[in-house]
Order: sequence, then C-alpha cells, then structure tokens
Amino acid sequence: MKVEIFSTPSCMYCNMMKAYLKQNNIEYIDYNVAEDHARAKEMVELTGQMGVPVSKIGEDVIIGFDQPRIAQL
Repeated sequence: MKVEIFSTPSCMYCNMMKAYLKQNNIEYIDYNVAEDHARAKEMVELTGQMGVPVSKIGEDVIIGFDQPRIAQL
C-alpha cells in the first residue's frame, strides 16, 4: 500500500509520525510542503486546510498523527 506524508521539517508531530512508520518498517514518501508548493496545493485540495502532518494511505486521508487509525490501515 502506498503511504505518502505531507509534512514540514519543523513539525514535531510530522517527525513523530515518520519515526512511528520507520519503527514499524513502513515505507513512505515524504513531501516537504514548506518547499514543494505543488504538493502543498495537493494537500489543501485533499483536506481543505494547511495543517500538517497529513498522510495518504492508499485512498484514506488522515489529518494529524492519528496513530490508532494509522495502525488499523
């Protein structure tokens, strides 16, 4: 399953999410929306907001670091 993370380097919850994924050997693609404006626009279109982290796991979009929900997917 494809896992994409929309994050910024200074976001504590983004870093926690990436650490969780690494600990669980889950490969992911990380988009730095502070620098990648096209991905930032995509994130806003997906969620209607600018907050990070946002993860897209398959077709599911999760706003924030929702560890229980991520574990279910």
